[in-house]
Amino acid sequence: MLTAPNNDGRPLFAAKDIIQFFLDNSPKFFPQKKAGIVWNLFDAATGPKYDGKYLHSKIQELLGDTKLSQTLTNIVIPTFDIKLLQPIVFSTFETKYTPLKDALLSDICIGTSAAPTYLPGHYFQTEDHQGGTREFNLVDGGVAANNPTLTAMSQVTKEILMENADFFPIKPADSGRFLVISLGTGSNKQEGKFSAQESAKWGLLEWLYNKGSTPIIDIFFQASADMVDIHVPVLFRALHSEEHYLRIQDDTLVGDASSVDISTRENLEKLVEMGNELLKKPASRANLENGTFEPCEAEETNEEALFRFARRLSSERKLRNSFKLLR
Repeated sequence: MLTAPNNDGRPLFAAKDIIQFFLDNSPKFFPQKKAGIVWNLFDAATGPKYDGKYLHSKIQELLGDTKLSQTLTNIVIPTFDIKLLQPIVFSTFETKYTPLKDALLSDICIGTSAAPTYLPGHYFQTEDHQGGTREFNLVDGGVAANNPTLTAMSQVTKEILMENADFFPIKPADSGRFLVISLGTGSNKQEGKFSAQESAKWGLLEWLYNKGSTPIIDIFFQASADMVDIHVPVLFRALHSEEHYLRIQDDTLVGDASSVDISTRENLEKLVEMGNELLKKPASRANLENGTFEPCEAEETNEEALFRFARRLSSERKLRNSFKLLR
C-alpha cells in the first residue's frame, strides 16, 4: 500500500492513511461472530476461521495489475510454499533476473497474509515472456520469517555480492553500514498464558486449540521472531553500530489487544492508542536471557529515534542524488 503506485506514479497510500483504512476495513476482513456464538474446536477443524473473500477482493481492487517489479521502492516479502515446504522470498531485486517471481503484487499479498487456521492458502501461477510457468502454493510468510529483518538484510547483502551499483562501495560483510528499522506488531509474551505443567497433559487437540488460541502456531511464530531479536542486536553490537538498528515492539499486550483478529471498533481504537503511547516510550532492546524488551542506554524515545533515522536517510538520499547529477 505504501510502495504500490497510483495512477499518478505516487504511493497508493500515505502512512497517515493506513490507520483509517484498517479502522474502516478490518471489521470486514475479520467479521466478528454474533453475541453468544463462539468459534470452537469443531469450527477450527472444518476450515479456516475466515473465507478471506472481502480481504482478497479489496487487495485486488487496490493493487490491480501492478507487479512486484513496479513498486516505487525496493521491497522484500517472505512467504511459505506448503507444496515445496520451502520459504519463498519475493524481492523487487530478484525480478530483474528471475522473471517468474515477478508476480502480481495482489497475489503475493494475499499469499503472505494467509495465516494458517485464520485464512485460506493462496494458489497462483506466473508466466514469463518465453512461455515458462511457475506455480505457487502460499501461506503466511510469518511461518518462515515472522520478523523479516534478517530476510531483508540478506537480500541487500546478496545485491552487494552481485555488485549492484546502488550499494557501491559497501562490502558484503559491511552490515554495520545498514540502517535498520524493525516494526513489530505486538505480542502477549509477558502474559504467561501457558506453562510446562499444563502442556505436559496436552494431546494433539490441545496443542491445536486451547483457551481460544492455537498454542503450536503461536509458539512457532514467536520463536521465529525471537531468534531474529537475538541475532540482529548482537550483529550490530559486534560491528559497533548499535545506533544503526531500531526495533519497536510491545510485548506487554493482553486480552483482546493481543488477538490477531478481534476487529471491534473498541479494540481497534485501543490499538491505535497503544501505538501512540509506544512512540513516547524509551527505545528498547530485547534482553537476550528472558526475551523481554528493556530500555537502551541511549536516552531517547522511539519517536525521537525515528526522527533521527529519518534525518539520516534524508541526508543519504540527497547525497546519492548529488552523485547521480555528477555522473
